[in-house]
Amino acid sequence: MRKYQILTKIEEVGVVAVVRAKNGKEARKIALACMNGGISTIEIAFTVPQAHKVIEVLTEEFGDKLLVGAGTVLDSQTARIAILAGAKYIVSPSFDAETVKLCNRYQIPYMAGCMTITEMVKAMEAGTDVIKVFPGSVFGPSFISAIKGPLPQATLMPTGGINLDNVDQWIKNGCMAVGIGGNLTKGSSEDITRAAREFVARVKKARNE
Repeated sequence: MRKYQILTKIEEVGVVAVVRAKNGKEARKIALACMNGGISTIEIAFTVPQAHKVIEVLTEEFGDKLLVGAGTVLDSQTARIAILAGAKYIVSPSFDAETVKLCNRYQIPYMAGCMTITEMVKAMEAGTDVIKVFPGSVFGPSFISAIKGPLPQATLMPTGGINLDNVDQWIKNGCMAVGIGGNLTKGSSEDITRAAREFVARVKKARNE
């Protein structure tokens, strides 16, 4: 799958499920529940034990039905491990110049965590595909429109602080997608599937309004 196809898929779904789990079995349960609710774009955090193996197993089992990325990637070494395991995109809580170089070498989308305009410009100049506005909970949805003032060309995906009550505001203010962790991935499989359906529905509605 080419880079533009990966980014298009993420934007189409509108939600990236951020998976933090105790083990691979739990991560698979969350991924399957998200898929059943319409979210086929997930991010396996490298805080999950043996995260690269989880990525490999999910990629082999579900193929193109599930777009698996790697999250909490702090350096290029971890990014390479994730890519070799099958990760289709790399997400970091901060910007790392060596990681963006590696991702561009392999034509894998890179999402770098930034909070200030200075960080965002630096990341974009280095070739970052998507700015992960993180932590989003610090400022709220209005921060997106504030960024879009001086940087209308920025592609933004916030993570942190997104819930069912405000997801529509994040989208309306100009986000290409949102990253959601605990507000989506906690509870039983039924709870996760129900939440996934509701998040997808609210993103779609916000885009149509």
